[in-house]
Amino acid sequence: MKFTLPRAVATAVVCALTQAAMAQAPRTVQLEDMTWTELRDAIHAGKTTIIIPIGGTEQSGPYVALGKHNARVKVLSERIAEGLGNAIVAPVIAYVPEGSYAPPTSHMRFPGTITVPDNVFEKTLESAANSFRIHGFRNIVFLADHGGYQNDVRLVVGQLNTAWAASGARAFVPPEYYGTSSDGYAQILRQHGVPDSQIGTHAGLADTSLLLAVAPQMVRLDSLRSAPQPGPADGVYGGDPRHSTGELGKLGADAIVSRTIDAIRKETSGR
Repeated sequence: MKFTLPRAVATAVVCALTQAAMAQAPRTVQLEDMTWTELRDAIHAGKTTIIIPIGGTEQSGPYVALGKHNARVKVLSERIAEGLGNAIVAPVIAYVPEGSYAPPTSHMRFPGTITVPDNVFEKTLESAANSFRIHGFRNIVFLADHGGYQNDVRLVVGQLNTAWAASGARAFVPPEYYGTSSDGYAQILRQHGVPDSQIGTHAGLADTSLLLAVAPQMVRLDSLRSAPQPGPADGVYGGDPRHSTGELGKLGADAIVSRTIDAIRKETSGR
């Protein structure tokens, strides 16, 4: 006798099987949200580009949270990986050179900033990259969100590529990422009528607007709007963050993502 499941039961079984299948195929590009077997399978399926986001924990004036760089590079790296379609995002490197602590210099003069020596930072990048190469990634991409360690990252990339010459793996740091977030974004803001007196270099309108576009909860916007213009004593170097908006920040975020995707595709074409 042929046995037939009632329609309601059959529907429930199909739904359960579909949900189970979806649970086995993670939609995330964030490595730390995956299991090791999910990552292994993703690499075998062709996701052989790993993005290593580099942030930093530093002051950005009285109205921006200390994790600005970490939040920004994580969100932008995720968007870039999703746009590439063959990339995974590593955990953010949040401990970076920020000046001396004996005596305190640069951002270390403000509570909450964390610094590490350049050689420690460089070894961290090197160790992370070698870990990913061992696991099967062929393109190791550093996205560096902060200006102070750009030379360190370039140095490490050069050393890695010398060591990996015969391995088939390659490291690189696309200049389009940081270049667009700094000078490139400033040019975009000028084209939209924002004066240089507001744009700034650190914790000014440009910096704050970018954060409003990707993590608005990290900006104390109500306090900022009613504050007198902050200056160097407050940790704001140039510019006026009081006029920052998420709409202006989106212009920069979109440009960073699109230009970096194009640069990575060009670098990895045929690999």
